[in-house]
Amino acid sequence: MEIFDKLKILADSAKYDASCSSSGSNRKNLNKGIGNGHISGICHSWGADGRCISLLKILFTNACMYDCKYCINRASNSVKRATFTPREVADLTINFYKRNYIEGLFLSSAVIKSPDYTMERLIETASILRNEYNFNGYIHCKTIPGCSQELIDKLGVLVDRLSVNIELPSNTSLKLLAPQKEKDGILKPMTYISNNIKINKIDKSKYKKKFVPAGQTTQLIVGATPETDLKILKLSEGMYKNLKLKRVYYSAYISINNDKNLPTLETPPLLRENRLYQADWLLRFYGFQADELLNESNPNFNTLLDPKCDWALRNLDKFPIEINTADYYTLLRIPGIGVISAKKIITARREFLLDFESLKKLGVVLKRAQYFITCKGKYFNEVYKFNKSFIETNLLYEERNTIPQKKFEQLSIFDKLLPTKEDKVKCLTGSL
Repeated sequence: MEIFDKLKILADSAKYDASCSSSGSNRKNLNKGIGNGHISGICHSWGADGRCISLLKILFTNACMYDCKYCINRASNSVKRATFTPREVADLTINFYKRNYIEGLFLSSAVIKSPDYTMERLIETASILRNEYNFNGYIHCKTIPGCSQELIDKLGVLVDRLSVNIELPSNTSLKLLAPQKEKDGILKPMTYISNNIKINKIDKSKYKKKFVPAGQTTQLIVGATPETDLKILKLSEGMYKNLKLKRVYYSAYISINNDKNLPTLETPPLLRENRLYQADWLLRFYGFQADELLNESNPNFNTLLDPKCDWALRNLDKFPIEINTADYYTLLRIPGIGVISAKKIITARREFLLDFESLKKLGVVLKRAQYFITCKGKYFNEVYKFNKSFIETNLLYEERNTIPQKKFEQLSIFDKLLPTKEDKVKCLTGSL
């Protein structure tokens, strides 16, 4: 098979994996090599759904020995199969890089022959790039569940980031849809990677090179199984706390296989995916806890309002908040005020008391915040009622009239996708 044909098959197969990111590492270009892994050295582009893409994103192979019911590459599916050689992947990466198409590599793989055999192929690929081509750019590789720890050690010093996809939110769902996989086979390598990252930072004598300097990530499929948003969010919260993950990626389930254990969905639950990303940002940067955003009586996110607005409406006793006296983390709880705006407010009010006109000049967007704040003890001019019904009605009106309807599509390496300004701002700031 021609390499271009392999590329078409294996790039298309990789589009269902959302767990790639291209920043967080800081590798200088040494010995007149090619590329660099500096945090600001990775260029980004945006897809139609706001996702950030900048890597050559491919599978090493889609010829899988497993038969996971939700996966397009399951062993029982009749799909075109292809397998790269390590040399082919390395050559493709360098050729794409030299043409300025990409700034790094995201390499995943189906499991061929055995987890260890597959990992050895990934290690060989990364080794060619690092040691033969002297490539110093960003590399993110998937760790194959069930592989030996020795192979994780070898791959960990060659790449910037590793990920082990947990895929399904519970052991029950894993047994139902991926019976050949085991929970321990996924969690053990995640824990091993996390522990070794800590050891590498404390005792650098164990590794001559940095071990997974950009940390590890994982992916959860949303909508293939009946778990609630609360269950998913608490799982993510636990992984952030216990495993120090850099990111949890959420992938809306796409109905591509027919099976009695799978739901039949006309369209992927992309709104639900988006709500989970918004809540995930609140966990990581805004000081929220999963139990604050959802609870047993309210286990799923509001489809009409973002998680922060929904939380605020359920906790109106904590509002209004006075802009001139609230601390940083209290400011972050105000809908419409993000990390950047909160920092600007803290800095500016050291010089003078802020009013609503001052907030506008600072770039604070008041279309949501106006309902939850006071400046110098006064409400915004247009907020004449501080009650749930009034605020909710106005927030819903804003949502309906300001959010453009978008057509969501899976990304392809061959697509030319132009981001909107709103996409860029959301990707860079995550402001809610």
